[in-house]
Amino acid sequence: MATADAGREALVALNASAAFNRWAGFELGAVAAGAIELRLPWREELGQYAGYLHAALIGAMIDTACGFAAYIQVGNVLASHFAVNCLAPATGELFIARARIVKAGRRQVFTAAELFASRAGVERLVATGQAILVPVEAAA
Repeated sequence: MATADAGREALVALNASAAFNRWAGFELGAVAAGAIELRLPWREELGQYAGYLHAALIGAMIDTACGFAAYIQVGNVLASHFAVNCLAPATGELFIARARIVKAGRRQVFTAAELFASRAGVERLVATGQAILVPVEAAA
């Protein structure tokens, strides 16, 4: 993308186009070259039986944040592999995934992310992850 503003606008549109992202409530935070922030306000229906953010949403945030970081640099991508490490129970008022490109090649983009739970403005690291993404043509 030509500028950070153009990259942000493209990501806002991309995020709005995904039904899952709209349902989950993903919001775009900071955007820089090869790095993004994805936010998710807590809602009860996002929790698992003990009241923590469900691991499926943890994985979705890491996958989406990594994909968005790659999208800024290479356009449309699909994950060919991603891994998540849950480090602590995810409880908070807001969840923030920060993702960045580690290395971008022609055929693969390597990314990494950290997920933080925020309560009263204090952030706590609850998960980390990595994704390998492959550039693709836009779906018809």
